[in-house]
Amino acid sequence: MAREERSVAASFHDLSEDRAALVAALSRMGLCVAGEDVRIQPLTGGVSSNVLLIAVGARRLCLKQALPQLKVAKEWLAPIERVFGEIDWLRTAAAIEPTLVPAVLGVDRPSGSFAMAYLAPASHPNWKARLLAGEVDPGFASVVGARLGHIHSATAHQPQLAQTFATDDTFHALRLEPYLEEIARVHPAQAAAIHSVLQTTRTTRLALVHGDVSPKNILVGPSGPVLLDAECAWWGDPAFDLAFCLNHLLLKSVKLPDRAAALRESFQRLAGSYLAAVDWEAPVALEGRAAALLACLLLARIDGKSPVEYLDRFQRAAVRAIAVRLVEEHPARLGVIAAAFNKE
Repeated sequence: MAREERSVAASFHDLSEDRAALVAALSRMGLCVAGEDVRIQPLTGGVSSNVLLIAVGARRLCLKQALPQLKVAKEWLAPIERVFGEIDWLRTAAAIEPTLVPAVLGVDRPSGSFAMAYLAPASHPNWKARLLAGEVDPGFASVVGARLGHIHSATAHQPQLAQTFATDDTFHALRLEPYLEEIARVHPAQAAAIHSVLQTTRTTRLALVHGDVSPKNILVGPSGPVLLDAECAWWGDPAFDLAFCLNHLLLKSVKLPDRAAALRESFQRLAGSYLAAVDWEAPVALEGRAAALLACLLLARIDGKSPVEYLDRFQRAAVRAIAVRLVEEHPARLGVIAAAFNKE
């Protein structure tokens, strides 16, 4: 999809607050007809979009609409056109790993929304919820790493995707500014090291990046992981996706000390299966960038614009101390970072 085709209405219209507009959008997508019973239920868990469960007669689907201002404590604005990048990512990934994503059912440009298959929690539980409940399966983490590596490998060999996913402004607004730039402001003593990592990330362009590979966006499906929420899709550095996901496993090891060993094993197995799929560059080069990013992202989930909600102040202080040291040391291997948490 060419960028010039990504037009939306001049002003944002919130479908979650206007039933008639939502039904009209569904009608334009061919997903309902006049007179059908349409029932709407907001879904929770995200800060960047309206996500609604829609029942049309006996059918159920999920509608998503990107918000211009994210629902966090600090001001965080982002272009709503990112919804079209997400649609493109879902369709691109489906052509590579069909079971990795929900099917796109329709797109409505006037409202900047789209519909996709609804995957019920009974058959597709959320990975984050499972992890926080202490249900840690390192084997599943290994599959996540392998399939993420497959997506990166397949797209790295399709450089024509660089034009479709030339979404630098969106990635900056959703990832570089609220995570890396914000912690450079909060931690001026580490700002030079952080900006060095930011510059490397900004200028490395090798494959299609999802941008939000977090357990909250991964479902545990019958055929393996299902990946959601590709609003940050970008042609850039695949090391970002690896570091972003590994970050959450380490943070949860602090939250759940009784499951820390299994979470660190999940970290090692996800990293190992991912690096085994790296064929577009030397795996050690990618690992070096991922390790430097991971140190920064650990700090960003404590002092950035989107801090994790499940750590208490003592746990946050512990992660902050480790992350500041790692940012300064600029580790080149992921194992060094895992070992820092093994000492806690």
